[in-house]
Amino acid sequence: MRRVIAAVVVAASALTACSSKNDDPPAPQTVYWEKVDVGAEPVALAEHDGRILVGVKHKGAKVVPGVVLINGSERKTLSIKPSAASPYSFEAIWYSLAWDGKRVLGLGGASGGAHGNVRWTVWTGSVDTGLQEHPQTFDTFNGLSAGQMTSAVLTPAGQALTGSWEGIVTGLDASVWLPQANNKWLRQDPAKTPLQNTKNLLVGTTYATAYGDGLLLTGSQVRLEPNVVQQGAAVWRSEKLAQNFTRVELPDPGSRSQANTATCADTCVISGFVDNKLAIWRYDGAKAQQLSGVPEIPVGDKDVLPPPFTDGTPDGNVIQIIAQDNKVKIVHGREGHWTTLESKGDIQGPVTAAVRAGDDLTIYLIAGGALWKTSLS
Repeated sequence: MRRVIAAVVVAASALTACSSKNDDPPAPQTVYWEKVDVGAEPVALAEHDGRILVGVKHKGAKVVPGVVLINGSERKTLSIKPSAASPYSFEAIWYSLAWDGKRVLGLGGASGGAHGNVRWTVWTGSVDTGLQEHPQTFDTFNGLSAGQMTSAVLTPAGQALTGSWEGIVTGLDASVWLPQANNKWLRQDPAKTPLQNTKNLLVGTTYATAYGDGLLLTGSQVRLEPNVVQQGAAVWRSEKLAQNFTRVELPDPGSRSQANTATCADTCVISGFVDNKLAIWRYDGAKAQQLSGVPEIPVGDKDVLPPPFTDGTPDGNVIQIIAQDNKVKIVHGREGHWTTLESKGDIQGPVTAAVRAGDDLTIYLIAGGALWKTSLS
């Protein structure tokens, strides 16, 4: 991946240098996106070794969820096996897919019940066997105490689902569910951990990804003091799955900030906002740094930021895809040095998911309810 990111930066620098020699304003740098037909509406993406899993939604079909494997020019439709004991599995829409090359873990949801709450379903399998839904007891993910589920995560140590649940003290605590031997999932107790709310500190998580054997949860914390309510970006890191979480307050939080998403290898790159502008941090497991010079692109509470792409090195380059006014942009660079690429073609936001095809220069993303790809060569 280091070669990929470097190639993008070198190309952009060359274009800027040519324009500067002529004393003319730099020409807008554009990227062309090609629409990819997967036979249904794409809603989720996962990637491993250059292959792409596309979670799709078959509107009006008896079985709504589907998964398509893209391997270069080849397409494969995975077998999807909902359970008759779980009626909402037939209507599930993918909220998150995780894939490590062997295992696939899916989190699905469908609105139902008297109040239209999301009924969550969990799926496991592989690209060879397809995905099987595993019925859970109603109060595993649902009920009066339920919050919002966020992510499916695979680590070398095992599988996890993340979300929120009625707080022990107040509000909604951040929560992690782990699988049991009988394909049932069990919520881990957040009591007396950094995932628990207190009277003076509220926890809110938005996304989770693998960080070694552990998890990295992104979000924000809200401090409640006399005459003060302050929201600051934060991440929560565990040593192994749900064990030994620590909270990390991200630096330079401004008056209001949040960490939306992250990508981790040896180090993590975290994307979010500070004072409603795009912000990017690095976290090496010991300390965090907000990168300077990031283009001031508006990011609101409801805007979705797909995970950034990075070469994994401590000072390497970063790519962040973002939609501004429904126009897809690619922000790339490193500390103090950034370039923004505009998109051309029929592509429009909002952007809801993006993955990179291994060490290739090809990026797939979901924008405006369609799947698109581009090559940054």
